[in-house]
Amino acid sequence: MIRLGRVLHVSSNRNIIIKVENTPEMGETVVDENLKPVGEVFDIFGPVSSPYVAVKPKIIKPDVLVGKVLYVLPSKKGRGKK
Repeated sequence: MIRLGRVLHVSSNRNIIIKVENTPEMGETVVDENLKPVGEVFDIFGPVSSPYVAVKPKIIKPDVLVGKVLYVLPSKKGRGKK
C-alpha cells in the first residue's frame, strides 16, 4: 500500500481529484485507510513536478472523502520486470 495523497475535491463529472505524493500507474486501485476500494486511477494531469490524479469512484458518495488521505494498491502488472 502506497500513500497516494489528499483528496482536494470531487469534480463536476464525479471524479475524485487528488494532489499526488507518489505518482501511480493508470488503472491502479485506490483505497482508503481501511483498505476499502474507493475507485481506480482514471487520469494523471498537471505539471510533472507536482501532478494531480483523477480517480473514477466506485462508491456512492465520493464527497465524504474530501480532505482524507487515500492510498494505492499497485497492480500486479509489471511486477518482477527489471
